[in-house]
Amino acid sequence: MITCCTESVDTLAVTARKHTYAMARSRGAQAPDADLIEATTRGLECAAGGFTIDPWKPVELSLITHAHADHARAVAARYIASKASVPLLRHRLGQDIDIQGVNWGERLTLGETTVSFHPAGHVLGSAQIRIQRGEEVWVFTGDYKPDPDPSCEAFELVPCDTFITEATFALPVYRWPDGRTVAREIFDWWQQMRRSGRPAVLFAYSLGKAQRVLAELTAFTDETVHVHGAVEPLTELYRQSGIKMLPTQRIDPSGPREDYAGKLVLAPPGANGSKWMKRFPKASTGFCSGWMRVRGNRRRQGYDRGFVLSDHSDWQGLLDTITGTGATRVLTTHGQSATLVRYLRDELGLNAAELRTRYAGDDASTEEADP
Repeated sequence: MITCCTESVDTLAVTARKHTYAMARSRGAQAPDADLIEATTRGLECAAGGFTIDPWKPVELSLITHAHADHARAVAARYIASKASVPLLRHRLGQDIDIQGVNWGERLTLGETTVSFHPAGHVLGSAQIRIQRGEEVWVFTGDYKPDPDPSCEAFELVPCDTFITEATFALPVYRWPDGRTVAREIFDWWQQMRRSGRPAVLFAYSLGKAQRVLAELTAFTDETVHVHGAVEPLTELYRQSGIKMLPTQRIDPSGPREDYAGKLVLAPPGANGSKWMKRFPKASTGFCSGWMRVRGNRRRQGYDRGFVLSDHSDWQGLLDTITGTGATRVLTTHGQSATLVRYLRDELGLNAAELRTRYAGDDASTEEADP
């Protein structure tokens, strides 16, 4: 009976939202807070606060959600970010950048707005940005993941009126297995290669994914993992932040050739097919990504194994997060935005629309291939 009653209430709520949204569209009405954040040629601008979020062109003040290259660019005179992301941002943007690190939930007054940073669960230090002006509250998620991850802060659900969400994996086919289950698959593959006398070379994005693999694998082993030169410095910054991971050894491209048979090697996707791979004869290759949920992607990209491990929210996580915020207006960025917008409008009765940005959805196109 309780389940039945709950479903009836939910159905009524969705019907009411659809009716309200339809009336607003028929009148050509605009949401009262539509101008608090706007997509411009420079980035997501908040004129009331005098700042731009994750800009891609020069600005005075930039608020940064996280250190992936499609969100963090060296284009601002000043930066504000979570304290946990500051070392990563200095590593990627330059040690001499003018950056202010803030604590989780710390409130800053910027112009007419009050701003705070809240964990996004994407990578270490990744943040959602909450902006309030009067009674009006907006949240920009950047990239986020509500699933458990031992390598970064847990996602925090932040109530708001308008929610700007990523849509990288906004299709029903994208549903993630538990991270530890995937780590067990990786470990078993590694041990299989050990018995076969072959290297196991696993490609994973150098910031976030590689460190998550190293953290998840501590449940099964304490062995050393050999890593590409692009992975090692970022992994060291994670260690300095207190993240527990397997020990690593950087592969020296100028050093003597070693025998990596039976070893696990972590490298960015850009190293696949490069001269760097010649040191691993007869290697079995694997790729960690949410894209591996679609079986054909592994075959098309030429990997022996595909492991479904993502630092983004899956389809159900997106829907649960959106409804959990209580937002009455949802704007979607990068990824399967059109699909998500249609579902939110037609099935949930929400006021939803696409917001055009230059964010890539994952870090594949910006991964370093040089050792």
